[in-house]
Amino acid sequence: MTSQPPARRPNRSRGAHRTGLLRGQGAALTLATGGAVLGWFLPLWEKRLAAPGLSFDASTAQAALGAVAGSMITLAGFIVTAITLVVQTVQAMSPRLVAALGRFSRFLALFGLLIGTALYALVTLSHIRGDNVPRLSVTLAVALVLLDAIVVLHLLASLRHAVTGGGLSRAVGECLRATIHQVHPVAAKTSPVPLTAHQGDTLSITHRGRPAVIASIDEARITRLADRSHLRIWLTRTVGDSVTTGDVVARVEPEAAAVDPLLDRRIAACLRYGPSRTLEQDTAYGFRLLADIAIRALSPGINDPTTAVQALDQIEDALLRLTDRTLGPIWLLGQHGTPRVNLPAPQWADVVSVALDETLLYGSSSLQTVRRLNALLQRLLATVPAERKPAVAERADALQRLATTRLPDPFLHRIAGCSDRQGLGGPSDSAGR
Repeated sequence: MTSQPPARRPNRSRGAHRTGLLRGQGAALTLATGGAVLGWFLPLWEKRLAAPGLSFDASTAQAALGAVAGSMITLAGFIVTAITLVVQTVQAMSPRLVAALGRFSRFLALFGLLIGTALYALVTLSHIRGDNVPRLSVTLAVALVLLDAIVVLHLLASLRHAVTGGGLSRAVGECLRATIHQVHPVAAKTSPVPLTAHQGDTLSITHRGRPAVIASIDEARITRLADRSHLRIWLTRTVGDSVTTGDVVARVEPEAAAVDPLLDRRIAACLRYGPSRTLEQDTAYGFRLLADIAIRALSPGINDPTTAVQALDQIEDALLRLTDRTLGPIWLLGQHGTPRVNLPAPQWADVVSVALDETLLYGSSSLQTVRRLNALLQRLLATVPAERKPAVAERADALQRLATTRLPDPFLHRIAGCSDRQGLGGPSDSAGR
């Protein structure tokens, strides 16, 4: 018998991170199409009823609708330019942030709203003939201009947070907290599974597509499949791993499962692939993004330790949330509590490494970063269970050695040795508590 991972029920999340951009595209298309449809049918409806509205003669209504259409198209072009500049700024912080956050779907919806308003005005304009002026339709066009202005001002105001290091760190931290809650159950709700590891005859499931990254795993579907066929499935690759054609992604026991010619395809279909990693089920990738922000801010060309401290604020919060949660490989349980699917996953030491190691290396010459790291590590040491303390203690010792080498001056070394949650300027603890 070997030491076995704990078990839990499969997660049934549909993956909000993955579908955010698709929702934005769908909303933009719906708004644009809806504007054109409304511009066609509302004036026809007005012919049958005496609808209220502002008083316009034909020439004034035509001028107003033409101005609305032209201004909305111009504003849509301005929004595209603004989004392009924002994307470039965010990519300068980390090339992976734009795709990972998916927060620009709201700007796609705004673009659809502006184009929808322009189409509404143009289509309504085609209904003005002679003295026939659809007063309500023209009034609605004016109201849509006011609505568009409010939405544009609101989203432009939010851009000032989206393009700062602190704003990006908070956005990643928010997504990371949602992923932790979804993927990692509280340890008390799991139990070890006394099951021998698979041996001998197994059916290998290989990746048949082009090179890709495992973006997510449909836990509920693969567990149901194993339950119905009375199988045990060992996944050999996890979320975030890159795979090439022919790579083994899973092994199935017993080998008798091979009598089902479609089984390998059904199991392979439970793994969703993409061009890059996402935050949908990948906790380690959230820490990777925060570490990217921190080390980019610490590069000599930027030299912005305050942004690194803001990233460490989010890293500390996420690590504290993981202190009482299950990490590492885990079994997914079937309908009757039978272990069905074994999921590989990073251990605590792996998560701490991706979250902190590079910032320790590149930030050890920054007084502000060292003090913030001291506070983070001391709080973890006081919080994590005993079996997880060594990974944190090793990094606390490494930080002291690196800071001694990079800050040899006694005065600077004494300043850096304090524990300060603000980095510099906050209440410091020279004892490192």
